[in-house]
Amino acid sequence: MERREVANTVSGTVGGHVVQAQSIGAVHLHQGPPPPGTPRQVRRPRPTFVNREGELAALVRALGRLDEPGPAVVAFTGLGGVGKTELISQFVAAHRAHLPDGDLYADLAAYRHLGGVDLGEVLAGFLRAFGAEVPATLAERAAAYRTVTTGKRVLVFLDNVEQAGEVRTLLPSDGLVVVAGRRRLPGLVLDGAEVRRLDPLSTPAGAELVRRWLGPDRGTDRELDELVGLCGGLPLALNAVGFQLVDHDELDVDQVVAELADSERRLASLSNEEGGVDRMLDQVYGRLSGAARALYRLVGTAPGPFVSAELAEAAGVERVRDGLSELRAAHLLDEVVDPGPGQRFRAHDLVRLHARRTAGELPDRTGLLARAVAYYRARAAAADALVLGERFRLQEAPDAPGREFASKAEALEWLRAERADLREAVRAAAEQGWHGEVWRLCESLWALYHSGKNYGDWIETHRLGVESAQWDNRPDAVIRMRNQLARAHYELGDLPRAAEQLALASEQLALVGEPQLSGVLHETHGLLCLADGRPEQAVELFRLALEDNRTDPHGVVVQSYNVAQALVAAGRAAEALDVLDEATARAEETGDPMLMRLPLVRARAQRALGRLDLAVRAAEDCARRARELGQRAKEAEAFTLLAALAEELGDAALAERARGRLEELKG
Repeated sequence: MERREVANTVSGTVGGHVVQAQSIGAVHLHQGPPPPGTPRQVRRPRPTFVNREGELAALVRALGRLDEPGPAVVAFTGLGGVGKTELISQFVAAHRAHLPDGDLYADLAAYRHLGGVDLGEVLAGFLRAFGAEVPATLAERAAAYRTVTTGKRVLVFLDNVEQAGEVRTLLPSDGLVVVAGRRRLPGLVLDGAEVRRLDPLSTPAGAELVRRWLGPDRGTDRELDELVGLCGGLPLALNAVGFQLVDHDELDVDQVVAELADSERRLASLSNEEGGVDRMLDQVYGRLSGAARALYRLVGTAPGPFVSAELAEAAGVERVRDGLSELRAAHLLDEVVDPGPGQRFRAHDLVRLHARRTAGELPDRTGLLARAVAYYRARAAAADALVLGERFRLQEAPDAPGREFASKAEALEWLRAERADLREAVRAAAEQGWHGEVWRLCESLWALYHSGKNYGDWIETHRLGVESAQWDNRPDAVIRMRNQLARAHYELGDLPRAAEQLALASEQLALVGEPQLSGVLHETHGLLCLADGRPEQAVELFRLALEDNRTDPHGVVVQSYNVAQALVAAGRAAEALDVLDEATARAEETGDPMLMRLPLVRARAQRALGRLDLAVRAAEDCARRARELGQRAKEAEAFTLLAALAEELGDAALAERARGRLEELKG
């Protein structure tokens, strides 16, 4: 059953002070309300750090402006690998006592695709970090974010920024914003930001950094100075080369210098940073253990920006934990600090580019990629099965879906955290012609897209899903893909495009025998009629969908809910109550999750009949169930109705209670 909660707007790409340095509802399933917490998302600093006194002083000055209204902004630009991210990590670790409301982090590279950044999803992550409800649209999320950060002493670190416009939507009401990027960002100066360039380490500073690792007796001052010069003063290069020396006691500094100074290995000038770091990484890669090299090749093969131990094990990498430890010690991988379950790691983009070139030479690279895609497809299916339960699906049921995740909330958080990887897995599978993997992945992403409203990803992946289902000669999958694509257009308020997809899907019905497929099309068509002010037609379409789902207990409850909604809209509230009575009895027999949603339609029907006391009772039932499940959006919907009912009843106490809870839900 495709499910919905109407939202006719879209989050998407956009172009004060800033700191810069290097239906049936949206699915928000939790075991209970998210616990209040202080987000701490900026990664831990590394133990060695030198020569950034001026930049740290600029950040301290900005910190002193936190008592002034509006955000303070500082931006750092510079070459990849010059240490922008590490600078901010050092600062945050040293000054967290002055940031009692937390620190947020977003690597915009992970949200950038099709020429822009999905700022709506960045804001969604920030709101979830504060335990706040995530509205459907970009404008609503931005407003909620500003509300949540009003009066807060919070730091927001935006990494890998390319344009000033990417920052403006992400500015909090108060706090400190730090931005990191390679490109000059003069536009931020107009917003009151202090923009500074972070240069490579000087020779003395770089030599001091290496000396701290090696101790006083290893390598001469001349050798260390030459090593710093060959690495271009880039901390990324010095960290990786320094790891070689620390990890190999028998390796002399002059030997490493000689290898790097070779005409075929010499680092390019800083205007060609990528080529220079590439040559240095060739040397580092050659000295890694077999386990670390295998994991490094996976970093270069995996479709998305993140890797995990689970992905590596599924891809056939051996001694994964040893490999992770070695790559992290060499500063080739950093742990991702976010609310997603489990550990995930990312490589610096220069490291990832080198890993891609290294993996490209593998004879079995395609096999490695296939195993990675299969991992994402299987795990997404397990998450979908746990989050949405016994909904109608075309693909085979996953083995023991509960084994993958501890709870529905954890499964949904995994989908959110892996959003970029899942999108790239769909793309990679489509490029390879693995058509069955594409449409199966898309089918499983319903729980993610319908809860997160990731419309850009939703539409892009499902267009690929339609094409792959056609190549796979699966008319049933074509219907499923087009219907899910229609739902994205419907939620965006683009009813003509939604209707077009439904018409194309309907052309395939003669080729399939599964009645539930016609049911999903009737359901979506009914939603279009309801949105278009044609409730009587919607009633008939939902009744057809109900008949198509007679063999599916959950489908019967879902379509009964839709029929009741349409009956209320058509002015037939008494009939709606009869439908709801039967649906509620069925739902109670099976413990169907629709038990939380049915009372809200009942409340609207009772209100339409003038039975306001009964409407209040039903709305309070919905609010209670929603709060138990952590469904803040549905709880807010129930309290909005309660506030209106209180006004009609003249019940001041109920009105005050409803308004108070709505304010809590907004914050």
